[in-house]
Amino acid sequence: MSSTRLYCIIKTFLNYGLDDMVPKKMLPWYAKLGRYSLFWLRNKHKNKALAQRFRLAIEDLGPVFIKFGQMLSTRRDLLPADFADELALLQDQVTPFDGELAKQLIIEAMGIDVFEQHFRDFDSTPLASASIAQVHTATLIEGDAPQQKTQKIVIKVLRPNISKTILADIKVMSRFAALVARWLPDGKRLRPVEVVAEYKKTILDELDLNREGANAIQLKRNFEQGSEYDKVLYVPEIFSEYSHRNVLVMERIYGIGVAEIDTLKSLGVDMKLLAERGVAVFFTQVFRDSFFHADMHPGNVFVNADNPADPTWIAIDYGIVGTLNREDKRYLAENFVAFFNRDYRKVAQLHVDSGWVPASTCVDEFEFAIRTVCEPIFNKPLAEISFGQVLVNLFNTARRFNMEVQPQLVLLQKTLLYIEGLGRQLYPQLDLWQTAKPFLENWVKEQMGVKAIFTKVKDSLPFWNEKLPEIPDLIYDYLKAGRENHQQQKQLFEQMNRQQQANNQRLIYSVLAASFVIGSALLLNQHNMVFTGISASAAAVFTVLAFNK
Repeated sequence: MSSTRLYCIIKTFLNYGLDDMVPKKMLPWYAKLGRYSLFWLRNKHKNKALAQRFRLAIEDLGPVFIKFGQMLSTRRDLLPADFADELALLQDQVTPFDGELAKQLIIEAMGIDVFEQHFRDFDSTPLASASIAQVHTATLIEGDAPQQKTQKIVIKVLRPNISKTILADIKVMSRFAALVARWLPDGKRLRPVEVVAEYKKTILDELDLNREGANAIQLKRNFEQGSEYDKVLYVPEIFSEYSHRNVLVMERIYGIGVAEIDTLKSLGVDMKLLAERGVAVFFTQVFRDSFFHADMHPGNVFVNADNPADPTWIAIDYGIVGTLNREDKRYLAENFVAFFNRDYRKVAQLHVDSGWVPASTCVDEFEFAIRTVCEPIFNKPLAEISFGQVLVNLFNTARRFNMEVQPQLVLLQKTLLYIEGLGRQLYPQLDLWQTAKPFLENWVKEQMGVKAIFTKVKDSLPFWNEKLPEIPDLIYDYLKAGRENHQQQKQLFEQMNRQQQANNQRLIYSVLAASFVIGSALLLNQHNMVFTGISASAAAVFTVLAFNK
């Protein structure tokens, strides 16, 4: 990180008065002196709220900080509401880099001039430009005439040298995070160092477009199973043979941005059905597939409105995905069901059983804390209850009881907040709980009922089919080992018994020897020395015998 960039960041922060985030009384004298020494860097936005200044500063600092602000906006469990609301306004509109440079990067990645053989109609003006990559349209040509096939595609290209820029900016972020953790009154609770580390992992994953392509292929396969839910989400085809670490080629999709509410309504789209299908898409990914798109903000979600009465969702940008193991899924589903049944005791016990809070947690106290925070929610009509806010409340309460951060649950919370926001934007009367509860209850029943047992047995059959011929040998080896172990134990017992007998004999001889010594001492005062010498000699003999046994 150059000193110029560091100075630029400090200048931006001070010009927006972000030093106000740290109370003056918390600063040591040398920090105050350092601030006064930069007297020319004054707060130029005193008329704006602190949360707004924070968001504007991040916008000025460029793509990497904008992406960080977007991620941070989802951590409502860590941020005050006004900061989270401001950061949610960040838009991922970044000045594009030169289209001819993008074309050259594609050729270098492919190793051949692919535009001579496979790509036609490349548009050097990007279709979209984001903080990490930009997207260009083209036509893919495959095969030879007359069976030549054409396909409209988009080519996603990473910004040149973006990895170096990101790593350098993250290094500065880490330094600032350490300062915030040390000097901000709420620094320890906000855990800025851990947040920056989480961001680093997330954004570095996004820098490998092969990884994003694999995620898209997995998601597409999951939604081609033929169930009633699978027709509601379309995932574009990925052309892996043309994709590389910094280039991703995929089918071009045509849809309406999910945020274009007026357009959707003008086309007569069934908004209620579309909103409910959004909920179904989310819970299908989470509870059926354990693999969910974790970045479903409005810029990554479109609607196919060719049939307004039967609208479907289209998702793009698969750089961030989340997974849940079987235990997390079960506990999460049971938590939701228990919460909406107001069974706070079960909610508390589930958190302990899952290991999300320490086993030493007092369940009674935890139950009371959950009830205190969550019960007021039910003063509202059920349709107005925020599913995402339920998660926030649960996690915030659990954190007071030393709940460890669960990365998979953070992604889940973020995605649920996105989906809920989109659903209620499309159809404000959406009763998210009424839509989700049957899905959750059916899932729990399937996981714990007769069907679940049959499924587990069926899944285990190949393993037992392989191991069945080995069972007689395993039984024989076990019995043989048991018999040998028994013989060893018997020998060991006999050896211990002999040792104990020897120890007893030593003890008897030692007692006799001690008696003779004491007797000799007494006779010394009453009889002659000859008799005493005999007694002492006898005692010595007994002593030698005792210790030689």
